Amino acid sequence: MEVDSDPDLLKPPSTRHKCSACYKQFKKKEHLVEHMKCSFHSVHQPRCGVCKKHCKSFESLREHLTGPLPKSNCSTIYSERGCNLCLKICDSLTSLNDHKKFCCLSAPVPLGTTKKSDAESQIEVSNSNDVNLIGSGSKAVALDCEMVGGGDDGTLDVCARVCLIDEDENLLFHAYVHPLISVTNYRYEVTGLTEEHLSNAMPLKEVQEKISQILYNGESTGSEWSDGAKARLLVGHSIKHDLDCLRMNYHDHLLRDTANYRPLMKTNLVSHSLKYDIQSGTHDPYEDCVSVMRLYKRMRDLNHEESIEASFSVHRTESFRVDLSSWTKELETMTPDELYQMSTSNYTCWCLDQRQNANTN
Repeated sequence: MEVDSDPDLLKPPSTRHKCSACYKQFKKKEHLVEHMKCSFHSVHQPRCGVCKKHCKSFESLREHLTGPLPKSNCSTIYSERGCNLCLKICDSLTSLNDHKKFCCLSAPVPLGTTKKSDAESQIEVSNSNDVNLIGSGSKAVALDCEMVGGGDDGTLDVCARVCLIDEDENLLFHAYVHPLISVTNYRYEVTGLTEEHLSNAMPLKEVQEKISQILYNGESTGSEWSDGAKARLLVGHSIKHDLDCLRMNYHDHLLRDTANYRPLMKTNLVSHSLKYDIQSGTHDPYEDCVSVMRLYKRMRDLNHEESIEASFSVHRTESFRVDLSSWTKELETMTPDELYQMSTSNYTCWCLDQRQNANTN
């Protein structure tokens, strides 16, 4: 007796093409190739410490571990021995406790807004000229400005206070800044500033000179500095806005902005605001400087297990897209692992700063 066979049961199982980085699966190889062209997977992306999945940002990695639909195995292991701050997975509870001792840092002591006498303010500012502070020690400085409101409706940002620190969180420079236009809103609830704080404030031109002296290690900012080869890295949150309010320019390749660094952005590439547990009441520029410097150093000190030659290869998005589009047929013959090896990041990872420092020392 013959039995009719279901034709669907006779079909060979369909081949799925799996991305070696994010593990997405595609029915057709050309779809995987198109995915690799626009995903920019690389060793610099945040990765799950359990399954090694690549994520676009630390926010998407946190969603992978703790979100509404977390991966069960990854979520279980993370809940047992994962750091809730940096998302690192440790080998044991003992190593997790040891890790947290240096991962969870104590809050810095804010500067406050107490109005100092002119003599005390001058002593604090003059300390920024100390050779020990602005010498060849640290490679980066962090800057933060507090803004008051100008213009008829008080919405124009005017720099009223500025602070710079080094990598060791030493205060390099702090000053109240004399506004160039009339202040119509001191934004006291946020800044804690009043007219008294700015009555004998430092002129903007002098502030610019002192900041430049720190950024260029006390040297001249003439033509020999035009490429920024010997200048410091400048860290901040929306740092270009602070520089605009200070009416200063700085080398783009030396700016490290936590507001638009891709691994620190939201999944939809919107910037996070600079919020943290230590901030309460009025904003403090020293606290903000410490926060962005700590964040920068965490990102810089990540070990992405990549050779220096490969690290310094291409980070140019447009040229990378053109190369891949012209290679479409060749790419379709490659394995997922080979496609991943060709893929490069579309941003410059801050871990390269550490390697550059090692090469120059």
